[in-house]
This record gives sequence, C-alpha cells and structure tokens, in this order.
Amino acid sequence: MTRFDRYLLSQLMVLFGFFALVLVSILWINKAVRMFDKLIGDGQPAWVFLEFTALTLPSVIGGMLPIAAFAAAVYVVHRLSSESELTVIQASGYSPLRLSRAVLVFGVIVALMMSLLAHMLIPGSLSQLRLRESEISRNVAAQLLSDGEFLHPAPGITFYIREITPEGELRDVFLSDRRDPDKSITYTSSRAYLVADGAGSRLVMVSGLAQNIHHGDARLFTTHFDDFSYDITSLLSRSGFNLNKLAFASTVELLRDPGAVAERTGASPGAAMTELHGRFTAALMCVVAALIGFCTLLVGAYSRLGIWRQVLVAFALLVGIKVAESASFGPVMANAALWPLLYLPALSGLGLALALLWLAHNPAVMARLGSGFRRKRLEAAA
Repeated sequence: MTRFDRYLLSQLMVLFGFFALVLVSILWINKAVRMFDKLIGDGQPAWVFLEFTALTLPSVIGGMLPIAAFAAAVYVVHRLSSESELTVIQASGYSPLRLSRAVLVFGVIVALMMSLLAHMLIPGSLSQLRLRESEISRNVAAQLLSDGEFLHPAPGITFYIREITPEGELRDVFLSDRRDPDKSITYTSSRAYLVADGAGSRLVMVSGLAQNIHHGDARLFTTHFDDFSYDITSLLSRSGFNLNKLAFASTVELLRDPGAVAERTGASPGAAMTELHGRFTAALMCVVAALIGFCTLLVGAYSRLGIWRQVLVAFALLVGIKVAESASFGPVMANAALWPLLYLPALSGLGLALALLWLAHNPAVMARLGSGFRRKRLEAAA
C-alpha cells in the first residue's frame, strides 16, 4: 500500500473505532438498564449483573459494526472533500477505483472482525449466558432467600422475609399474588420453609393467614391455616431472557447437521439455514456498507453546499439493501432450499458499488443524465 492508502486506511480505522464505541455504548447501556432491573430486583449481587452484561456485549458489537463502517467511510470522504484533500489526490491521477482500494481493505478488516464475532464470540457468549442463567434459576437462595427486602420474582408477585435463621427457617413471610386481574391473594405466616421435590419447589407456610380479595364485588375472604403449600417452581424457573435460540449453536455444528440443530432447538430447517448463512452475509454486509458509503460520495460534481445530497443517497441505498436483506429471510424460512437468496442483497450491494465507481470514473455520463433531467423538468414546467 502507498503512503496515501495507509493514511486513508488509518483515518477509516480511527473513525470506525469512534463510531463503534459510541453506538455500542448507547445500545449496551440501554440493554444493561433493563437487565439491571431484572437481576437486582431478583436479589442478585452486582457482580452477577456485570457478568451478564459482559456476556451480552459481543452480540451488541456485532449489530453495530456495519453501521460504524458505513459512518466511518462517509465521514472520512466528507472530510477529505471539505478540506480539498480528495480534489488534490484525484488531480494527481488517482482514479475512483484506485481510491477504493484502501476502503476495500478497511471493509475486509471489519468483515474479519464480524466473522470472529458471528462464528465464535457471539455463540460462545450466549451459550455461557444460558448456562449462568440456568444456574441462577436453580439457585433458590439467590432469588428468594434475601431477608429484609421486598422482591418481585415475577410480574404481580411480591415476596418478603423478615429473617432467615441459620437452620433455614423463614420468619414472618409475606407473599402477595396479584397475577389474576379478578382477585388478589395475600399470604402471611410466622414461619415457612422451602422444600424441593421431584415436581419442583414449594414454599410451606406454617401458622398463617390467606386474604382473598375479589375485585368485582369488593369482598374480602380470610382463611387461617396451620400449614399451606405454595408452588413456586414457575417463579424459580422464570427466565428474563429467551435463551433457547439457534444463535447458541456453533457454525461447525450448523454446517455439519443443520437439521439436527433445528430439531433440538425446536426451530424450522429454514430458520437454521437463515442463522447459518446469516453469519456469512453479516461479514459481507460490512464490506458493502463501507463501499456504498465511499463510492456514493465520489459521484457528482463539486458543490459549494457540500456533499450532503450524496450522503443522503448513500444512507437511502444502505437502508434499501438492509430492507432487501430482511425480505430475503421470509422465503428461506419457508423453504430451506432457497438459502442462496440470503446472499443476493450483499452481492447486489457490491454490484451497486461497482456501478457507482464506474459513474464516478465517467463524470460525463452523470453530466448528460443531469442535463437531460433538467431539460425534461423545464419542458414540463413550460
């Protein structure tokens, strides 16, 4: 690579790192806030929250890489154009195709990062997240045995324990069940025990009171009991994350036997093929996003108003390619044999980038198209 190529590549990588950091931080903080409410509300310590948020970071990064690559390419070309560096380098004999070489190398570097994430880090982190969440779900003490705090293990459920003795006895237990919109039940007992059996986990309350409120007629029914068993299995096994996904399967496993993976996860064969080939097309989309952002801004004549029109066109083209990518999922989900359709949007994006480079290399064509458009507009106005 020449000195200018290295200069352009360094500018792209620096801006890519900046945009990726900003975008990932915004999305990651948004996810972390929701996860904080769930985990801390369930009585988990802060280190569990930090571990869970760290395990979700690879998937967040993977979703932001193409956008960051596009933003970096657009910003770098816009800055080179506004500071006349692009004009000088083009006057020295650099063709649009020659200028795109550093951008192509940049796109390949980002694609390699995406491949590492899609094939290794994201499935591995999600699998570890599933195991850790399963361990915490089975840990009764972590979810319910937290004395002196009002816990909400499920929507409509409030649980409180005043004290837990060294022998495991729960003192002064309060349990409110408001999941039924027609009635709510409140249990209080002086003593209670958690009992696990083959059917699940139960809360056995001793010497207590059940207050049943019917909201329709505003009547209160009270029942004193010597002992009462309340099934809490659904509360302990509740998961705030949908972790039974194809995303946990490794790429090697999907390549070897996608049908077995689909059967194990309860997904369709088309969903398995979409997940498998989506990991490859995600890397291609990084190259496409960088080239579309770069090549579109090379097309068009100089304007004192800047190149904001080209920026808007580049954004519209990228959105169109992403819409086409989303549209290709439907047929493949219905028929797994149509998986080559998943590569069509990325290949179309590469073809579009080449067409834009050709237009940038032949500005006379754009001039004729522009003059023809203006003539037709004047004729229509006349």
